[in-house]
Amino acid sequence: METFTNLSSEELIALEDRYGAHNYLPLDVVLSRGEGVWVWDVEGNRYLDCLSAYSAVNQGHSHPRIRQALVEQAARLPLTSRAFRNDQLGLFYQELCELTGYEMVLPMNTGAEAVETALKAARKWGYEVKGVPDGQAEIIACTGNFAGRTITVISFSSEPQYRDGFGPYTPGFKLVPFGDADALEAAITPHTVAFIVEPIQGEGGVVVPPDGYLRRARELCTRHNVLLIADEIQTGLGRTGKLFACDHEGVRPDVVTIGKALSGGFYPVSAALSSREVLGVFRPGDHGSTFGGNPLAAAIGRAALQVLVEERMIENAVTMGEYFQERLAEINSPHVREVRGRGLLIGVELKPEAGGARRFCEALQERGILAKETHRHIIRFAPPLVITRADIDWAIERIAPVLLAP
Repeated sequence: METFTNLSSEELIALEDRYGAHNYLPLDVVLSRGEGVWVWDVEGNRYLDCLSAYSAVNQGHSHPRIRQALVEQAARLPLTSRAFRNDQLGLFYQELCELTGYEMVLPMNTGAEAVETALKAARKWGYEVKGVPDGQAEIIACTGNFAGRTITVISFSSEPQYRDGFGPYTPGFKLVPFGDADALEAAITPHTVAFIVEPIQGEGGVVVPPDGYLRRARELCTRHNVLLIADEIQTGLGRTGKLFACDHEGVRPDVVTIGKALSGGFYPVSAALSSREVLGVFRPGDHGSTFGGNPLAAAIGRAALQVLVEERMIENAVTMGEYFQERLAEINSPHVREVRGRGLLIGVELKPEAGGARRFCEALQERGILAKETHRHIIRFAPPLVITRADIDWAIERIAPVLLAP
């Protein structure tokens, strides 16, 4: 089978539309190559990637050290299943725990699987450790959340489109407004086992909670013996200028879910991190995955973490994030209501009369910038953490005319 094709973008889009389920509305650009912050389409046009595959390629496209780890491990042993052990998994566990300070890891593949893992662990911990009556565990989540699209995950979504047509839903969840610690306190009962929260809501529109919100949530969870679960799948691993976004408030969750950049975009790798008390509730057969923790994933994950730290990408996210936000704010567009974010997770919220973010993203594409709308009125700018000042200057020269156009 030929890997590469001579088909045009139009022909490849037609194939997708004919044979694929229409569960996405992508921009009509067909990419074939990537390096660092840049990607190229099948016609050879170059674009600055300002989405990073929803923060999965924090380390940049096709990072050579991660690619080498993939190639070497793929040639040796890609998959064993968890029926047998492999020589990469223990090292991956050790390096991940030493970097994050958590005691145990449970590896999975996708972010949604990591969230499901955290929810299952919280429920079982609630029954076995906290003493909640069987079948009565409650988990609190926030309106505007996004944690994936499985039946259980959409059961605690507040977005009608994610839910419509997919019921009945998994019971046991409560919703409270994001950023409202008083509402969280009021929702906690003796049956509450966990509060799951994104430190910054990415898909929700790059919504940053009020200062002190996460600290107050931590205090409430500690006081009521409730697990604080931080969904750091998009915000974690350097995106906001800290290893985890919770670090900005000095908050240590009981459980952290990570994914996306855990592989640098080469392969689906995710994990739940926690203490022995929480992840220790799992016994053989309780939970698992054929591919979760496979040697290829572990080798890639090890390399992805190493380059993130050793090449100081997290520190770069701080300085470049501040610079990018400053330059975006300087544009002073009549269409823009607010520029907000943390590190290199930036949202440009448009005024309702601007006509939605999609048209701006399509115009940016024409000028060589790939960004994506979220929640209709918000453009998200989240380039790889290897972006430079010169790259940002190049981008602003193209973003400004789009945001200033009628």
